[in-house]
Amino acid sequence: MAAKPVNNIWIRRQQCPCGDWKCYIRYEEDDQTTLGSQLVKSETLSSSSSEVVFTPYVGQIFKSDDEAFEYYSNFARKNGFSIRKERSRLSPQLGIYKRDFVCYRSGFAPARKKPTGEHHRDRKSVRCGCDAKMYLSKEVADGVSQWFVVQFSNVHNHELLEDDQVRLLPAYRKIHEADQERILLLSKAGFPIHRIVKVLELEKGIQGGQLPFLERDVRNFVQNRKKVVQENDALLTEKRENDTMDLLEACRAAKEGDAYFVYDVTVDENEKVENIAWSYGYSVHGYNMFGDVVYFDTTYRSITYGMLFAVLLGIDNHGKIIFFGCALLQDETPRSFAWALQTFVHFMKGRYPQTILTDLDPGLRDAIRSELPSTKHVTSIWNIMPKVSCWFSLPLGPRYAEFKSEFDALYHLGSTEDFEFRWNQMVSQFGLGSDKHIDLLFSLRSSWALSYTRGCFLARMATTAYSKSVDAFLKGIFNAQTCLRSFFEQVGISSSFKIQAHEEMQYMHIRTCLPIEEQARSILTPFAFNALQHELVLAMQYTASEMANGSYIVRHFKKMDGERLVIWIPEDEQIHCSCKEFESSGILCRHALRVLLVKNYFQLPEKYLLSRWRQESSLVPFDDQIDHNSNDEWFQEYHSLTATLFTESSITKERSEYVHRELTKELTRLINEVRNMPASDGVAMDLTLSPNS
Repeated sequence: MAAKPVNNIWIRRQQCPCGDWKCYIRYEEDDQTTLGSQLVKSETLSSSSSEVVFTPYVGQIFKSDDEAFEYYSNFARKNGFSIRKERSRLSPQLGIYKRDFVCYRSGFAPARKKPTGEHHRDRKSVRCGCDAKMYLSKEVADGVSQWFVVQFSNVHNHELLEDDQVRLLPAYRKIHEADQERILLLSKAGFPIHRIVKVLELEKGIQGGQLPFLERDVRNFVQNRKKVVQENDALLTEKRENDTMDLLEACRAAKEGDAYFVYDVTVDENEKVENIAWSYGYSVHGYNMFGDVVYFDTTYRSITYGMLFAVLLGIDNHGKIIFFGCALLQDETPRSFAWALQTFVHFMKGRYPQTILTDLDPGLRDAIRSELPSTKHVTSIWNIMPKVSCWFSLPLGPRYAEFKSEFDALYHLGSTEDFEFRWNQMVSQFGLGSDKHIDLLFSLRSSWALSYTRGCFLARMATTAYSKSVDAFLKGIFNAQTCLRSFFEQVGISSSFKIQAHEEMQYMHIRTCLPIEEQARSILTPFAFNALQHELVLAMQYTASEMANGSYIVRHFKKMDGERLVIWIPEDEQIHCSCKEFESSGILCRHALRVLLVKNYFQLPEKYLLSRWRQESSLVPFDDQIDHNSNDEWFQEYHSLTATLFTESSITKERSEYVHRELTKELTRLINEVRNMPASDGVAMDLTLSPNS
């Protein structure tokens, strides 16, 4: 019988303590923490052993025989033995209606006839006729089946084991799925069995010999799986080639159905696909509006196809994820990354992003330097900290908390000179002079330390909230896809949903009654307005002291944070703060707002209400190549009316709810009327600038 190929599994690419960038771990539930926490699920059984399990009794009821077996098994583990399934009885009406569960030492081993002429290992059986047991019987009442305990005995004729011994019984030596994948990946990387066991112990932060399985279990698992892999290799090779051709066919079909769909592919000397990238018309349109900052995610790889998934994401004016394009790459070398970036720029008609955020990866750094020389490369701190914890928590032990505090202080330093001086002090203090991870972090410091990146425009993407949004978006794509074509379709569905999803009309509360707040509410989206409003409220807690040169020193009234220098240039209505929040997010900081309030400003200068955060940016692309002409008068009128409606309705909650209710009914009526009109009247319409649906 032919071997059944494994499903396509997407895993999250991350460096492990062994120092090999090619080691991978699977992406689990909320993986924002360290490597060790990714595999802690395998300890569930041992942790559950602390729960109270009462002695079974005759008449006890279970919903199913599986529930009964699990209950008895937990009881057995707490009491120093294990159980096995013995006999079952079957009837045509009830199916299986009796179950016998017995102690693992129940009965006696059958006599085996020794083969002649061969060396035979005479293994002593553990069975000794133990009579401990739990027998069940099924009854059905009103169509509902229940299992009753009809016999129970907890009398053993052998010694019961202590907890540190019972965990080594075969019934409890389970290698859980996450551990299985980790073992296979380490084995494929060439790790010997004893080294695999050591790595697992390090990752879990436990003492040697405390894994829920033995070294020989790992050896047996690897040997058995290798047989399956060998049988599957031929089928997998054929599957990869067929599925890749299906993916190319899907791209061609998408191009025929959507003239704005774009894709590109590279092949090797054998005409086999190496890399493939694609994007959609609405993604290019979105990039025209919000392509100033992009996040290039390369954390996922397919085990089945041996390809890395790279995706380019952004953030719109409502703070939502926006999809720009993606690629499947044969490897994670600078050459492949460079091709992906080059292709994306081509898709986006040669327009380079102002800033690109990525994970911590030297290969990506080299590719960005090559293909995006004028783009600022930034690695967010939420990409850094899980690695810092993974790399240094075990080597430093109890000193890690002190190290983490010093690392955090270094991250927030204001000048590069201070950073480099204190970095050398930290390395010396913790004895990390020869640590390769410290060397790596220092070599990439210009992309993550605030003293180097402060003032880079990030559009509020280097935040934990955005990180969680990215994880949620990618989870929607990697949802048990088994072939490349279904994966391609899922990418299209997820990206289209993100692009087309509308921000629900929100009532924006006024908290300060300042004219600046009223102005911002009428212009900015709720996402941007909330950010500015937060800064405006905090501005009330600061004092502004004017200096001789016209600049201001701004301090918190309780001195909760350091002082900031705010420079005010009245001739050009320019304001600059040393915190550089506006340069980073496009939202004025509390310090600058405080000075503007001191200067009796009732309206913010237009330049400080960026177009990318305005309400109308959801509708009008700011592409310089688009010519606004007289044919667009109907659209300008439409835009003016909708902008006025949104502004007026957001003043009170009653207005907002009324417009939300009536507008839905009125738009539905208009759509139905338009659909009943003739499809063509012989006059060509120019819909180049039609509003988004």
